[in-house]
Amino acid sequence: MPTFKKFVMNVKLYIKGMLYTVLLFTLSSLTSCRDSFLEVKPSTDIVSPKTLDDYQQMLDFFRINYSSALPLLASDEYVIANENDWLSLSLIERNSYIWASDLFEGQNNVEDWNYSYESVFYANSVITGMKNLKRTEGNKNKYDYILGQAYFIRAFAFFDLAKNFAAPYDVENASTTLGIPLRLSPNVDEIAERANLEDTYLQIFADLQMATNLLSSEITANRNRANRPAAYALGARISLSMRQYPLAEKYADSCLHMYDKLIDYNTINVTATTPFLRDNVENLINANIGKNYQSILYNSPKNITVSSLLLGLYASGDLRKEIYFTYSPVNGLTKMKRGYSGATLLPYSGLSTDEVYLIKSECAARRNDLVVASQYLNRLLVNRFRTGNYVNRVFFSYEEAIDVIINERRKELVWRSGLRWDDIRRLNLEGKEIQLERSFGDKKYTLFPGSKKFVFPIPSNELNNSKITQNIR
Repeated sequence: MPTFKKFVMNVKLYIKGMLYTVLLFTLSSLTSCRDSFLEVKPSTDIVSPKTLDDYQQMLDFFRINYSSALPLLASDEYVIANENDWLSLSLIERNSYIWASDLFEGQNNVEDWNYSYESVFYANSVITGMKNLKRTEGNKNKYDYILGQAYFIRAFAFFDLAKNFAAPYDVENASTTLGIPLRLSPNVDEIAERANLEDTYLQIFADLQMATNLLSSEITANRNRANRPAAYALGARISLSMRQYPLAEKYADSCLHMYDKLIDYNTINVTATTPFLRDNVENLINANIGKNYQSILYNSPKNITVSSLLLGLYASGDLRKEIYFTYSPVNGLTKMKRGYSGATLLPYSGLSTDEVYLIKSECAARRNDLVVASQYLNRLLVNRFRTGNYVNRVFFSYEEAIDVIINERRKELVWRSGLRWDDIRRLNLEGKEIQLERSFGDKKYTLFPGSKKFVFPIPSNELNNSKITQNIR
């Protein structure tokens, strides 16, 4: 049986230089036959990349790091009150909202699956292709920076796939639970079987370790390019989702030691429809949902409103309620304003320092250091309330601290590519018994804790062509 100790030991083995041995073992498990992860092969303006600038151009492709919308579509942050409005949505939106067993109904080329594997393709093309370029004293910084970006992109994409198309990580059964296909070659005629969940996450951490070794600590004006603080933040997010709290705290500490800036929300225009710039100081790396689903766009044109239960969590003086949302007295609907991606209408899924503060606070609370937990939470929240309105939190029990911090995650990380959905998956493994409900008139839909519907199905064209195993729902 795998244990947390075994997991950490494996990660340390990667860190100590055994990365390539494990990668070769994983590569040997790949079967050489026709691949179908995209019906149309990914395109690039670079026909035959030959220089470092060519490879950087590949990694600057605009769809790099696009994330799946499925966890946001299925989560409890929004409400569709009218069945006719629900019927006006696309098939995937409708089925996601009621947690239908047959989510795609045979629909092929689902972007929520394809976009991440497209990012994997570009990352693999760079990782493989750069072996043909000589790393010299004159170009080593640029060479390492580009290669580090590629490893980050692959880790980011693999995790997005794992958290949506595989069960939540449980150390007791990870070696016997299906993970995702780990494509480690740019050869689109090569196919990988689904790895188990333990090997899936070991590969993600292997890529992440390579990224942190190679990337620059500098956060540039181009927020689409990875950096070392963002890699540490990604490690913290992944480890938290796995309930590996000591590891998540170490990653959070590494990130905040290097970069810990926060926005004072008192400096934000509360009436603006686009409150944040894309290069705001909290944004470690920019990313957003790829698919343009009408129901989850910022200020969606559909008759959809933010959950009243969520809105009710914000206290008086909390600027987030005014900055994140806009209310229309005409139709009584509350909509999301644009987020940390700036002017785009697509929800933000990047990595930011506010998320890292919350991870640090929760992990400190879980080891019962209530003083440190409150310190990091207070530092964040004093920047979220009107000046003079915030009173520092003092925790008196483990249970109180966890409950408060989880609620703050709901309020702070709202509409961020389904982080709420990810939290529900892990918290139900902690015994929280979070149950989701939808209703239209007398029709009621319920998603029970432990349901297999917390894992999304794999699109049918992928199953038909690559013969991998479908998730049971």
